[in-house]
Amino acid sequence: MPSSSSGSARRAPRPASTASACPVERECGACQHIGVPYAKQLAGKDARVAALFADVADPAALRPILGMDEPYQYRNKVVSPYAPGRKLQGTAKRGQKPRREILCGMYAAGSHRIVPTDGCLIENEEAKRIIRAVRDLMGRFGIEPYREDTGSGFLRHAVVRVGHTSGEILVTLVTNGRTFPASRAFCRELVRRCPRITSVVQNVNERQTNVILGEREQTLYGPGFILDKLCGLSFRISSQSFYQVNAVQTEVLYEQAIELAGFTGAECAIDAYCGTGTIGLVAAKHGARQVIGVDTVASAVRDARENAKHNGVENAQFVVGDAGAFMRERAAAGEAVDVLLMDPPRAGASEEFLAAAATLAPQRIVYISCNPETHVRDLTFLRHHGYVVRAVQPVDMFPHTDHIETIALVEREEGAPERSQR
Repeated sequence: MPSSSSGSARRAPRPASTASACPVERECGACQHIGVPYAKQLAGKDARVAALFADVADPAALRPILGMDEPYQYRNKVVSPYAPGRKLQGTAKRGQKPRREILCGMYAAGSHRIVPTDGCLIENEEAKRIIRAVRDLMGRFGIEPYREDTGSGFLRHAVVRVGHTSGEILVTLVTNGRTFPASRAFCRELVRRCPRITSVVQNVNERQTNVILGEREQTLYGPGFILDKLCGLSFRISSQSFYQVNAVQTEVLYEQAIELAGFTGAECAIDAYCGTGTIGLVAAKHGARQVIGVDTVASAVRDARENAKHNGVENAQFVVGDAGAFMRERAAAGEAVDVLLMDPPRAGASEEFLAAAATLAPQRIVYISCNPETHVRDLTFLRHHGYVVRAVQPVDMFPHTDHIETIALVEREEGAPERSQR
């Protein structure tokens, strides 16, 4: 596993980790604590975790939060909407509507009002430059930004993904229609201005919805995906792939999860909510005898299988299905599992899933959560079904925000029944 010293740390940042104040801090609201010294942010998050987990974990089980050395420009995925702004004076020709400025940036908290930003303290600078380049080229090519109120206009969003180690860049242009006039010339000029771009994809979304991406897409330039390395493994990232936006801290997160799992080379593990297989493949590469990944999303499982093949990982398999049902079937067949890895969405795990986990009765559960409140709720359920919380490790995945990622190691208590029943 990679060392957590490469770009991340178990302490507050060095004094050099400073940045100027954000000029749109109050308007945007995305970084709730950008003006607070980082060491103070980490201390506040530690205190919050201690208060939340007080009823489910012994104080000795709580580990200090893992922060970043350089907690700025860490977001390797940058998304921006495009929308018409104020009318530009003196731009209208006879018989034509006056031109409007094109807004890009981010939505103000709790609204769809765009806060125009040319820079951001937490977003990748090259990605942000590409967002601006797309905006500037729209006027040159006569591309109208999307209007949410009428459903008119063409370009809705740009999504830029930057490979943390590879440096490859994927730009996804989300359009309100499939026909993209002069798309080749547009891409040629965009790549000329931003030569690090390796792929440009057009994603078509004609629905009036808050969902950014549609289902149809076509590649306009390059292979249509990028490759990036994480924990020594290579992953293929497309426009639809889930991939953590802070790769530096993702390596820290996965390193800690694998350490807590205690793999010795003899364990069979289930990776529930496996997605494209990132944590499961890392486990298979770093100590598990066998990993079985389960997810309901067929496209994600296909990507997981491709990632396994691409990395030459032969001791991991991925299946499409409900993880709870899968665990109940294994329990009924008497097929034991040593470790359960789970990383559910913010809503946490369902009671049916947790009951299935208790029925399967793995010796250890490593539960990664992006929502400490639902994490505590689910750990309470597991404690009532024969498990004890041995360790809680917070990780600061999103510095300057309220978000906290937590990992819990949960073990079956000695003397617990071989199968927990509801």
